[in-house]
Amino acid sequence: MPETEIVAIDELGAELRENAHRIVAGLRGKAGRPELIEKYGFDTKFAMHMVRLGVQGVELLETGRITLPVPEPWLGRLRDLRQGKKSRDEALEAAESLEHRLDELVRGASPLPDEPETGWVDAWLVQAYLRAWKMP
Repeated sequence: MPETEIVAIDELGAELRENAHRIVAGLRGKAGRPELIEKYGFDTKFAMHMVRLGVQGVELLETGRITLPVPEPWLGRLRDLRQGKKSRDEALEAAESLEHRLDELVRGASPLPDEPETGWVDAWLVQAYLRAWKMP
């Protein structure tokens, strides 16, 4: 964000901005979580998040909403995956199935409109800021 757009910033915010180059990286690291890989043969936390994002993406494109926490039966499946009760192959199969469904939804099966109502969104956002800042 350009300095001219910053309304308020404290010492921590300035420090964070100055050090962004230390935080952002293109690669995930060496090989996941070694303790999970050693115990289960794959990074179960990463696998759970991979599947969760697919589940939530499908829900968003089908309904326009994301339910939190993730509803059953997916919540139980995700917990089982995170706890190593599901295999790497099961995680990959679920992710592949979800990816295919996402592809269908993106190609037109989604009931969502093609574009958001940007005029309404912009006007609402301005009013929301004004109300939050207690301005007339």
